[in-house]
Amino acid sequence: MWTDVADLHAFYASPTGRMAQRLIRRKLRQMWPSVGGATVLGFGYATPYLHRFQSEAVRVCALMPPQQGILQWTVDGKVAVGLADETLFPLPDRSIDRLLLIHAIEASEALRPMLAECWRVLADGGRMIVVAPNRRGIWARLERTPFGQGRPFSEGQIRRLLRETQFTPVRSEAALFAPPVRRRMILSTANAWERIGERWLGLIAGVTLTEATKQVYSAVALPARSPFRILPAPVRPAAAREPASD
Repeated sequence: MWTDVADLHAFYASPTGRMAQRLIRRKLRQMWPSVGGATVLGFGYATPYLHRFQSEAVRVCALMPPQQGILQWTVDGKVAVGLADETLFPLPDRSIDRLLLIHAIEASEALRPMLAECWRVLADGGRMIVVAPNRRGIWARLERTPFGQGRPFSEGQIRRLLRETQFTPVRSEAALFAPPVRRRMILSTANAWERIGERWLGLIAGVTLTEATKQVYSAVALPARSPFRILPAPVRPAAAREPASD
């Protein structure tokens, strides 16, 4: 079940959410140190993580499923987010160079068709990062954050799923070793938790980040789909906006 966009917005506006955003975004940047010349797409609730790519990518945009809802998000004063069914993105084949899935696979109601749609829009040799709650981590066990909603995954499950849907997993990373609590001491020492966790506690991270490439040579032919224009949807809630980037 998809988490409501109002709840996602409230989480990322909270101290715990800002901590999670900072730590996951830092790991994303390590995995994609440059997206120069690329077209970048986020699906699920990816907008808190796309800001860093705006200055170098050719185009950055986001899609959100109707079951989740949508918040207004702009790039250079233009609307850059739209509603899209998880099995039908309003994009041409092979039109995306980098694809970020976050708050997506754990909530998907049609997981394999969604990944097939990701494969369709990803360019040959394109790269995708899947961010998913780690089933062994404490974040997946507490429902007060979005990472405690839906179905968590182990690293092995994600890599197997990607191989079965014609992707080639190339690397996996972990983030969110600090517990999801509001105590000031935990929030202020989050970077230290990450350093310790990356060295000693990889299996109990809050999320896993798995990068994969489009596996062209074993691809199954997909029917062509006519692209259609992304229309900005009504903003919900009306007064809400994305939290400012760190």
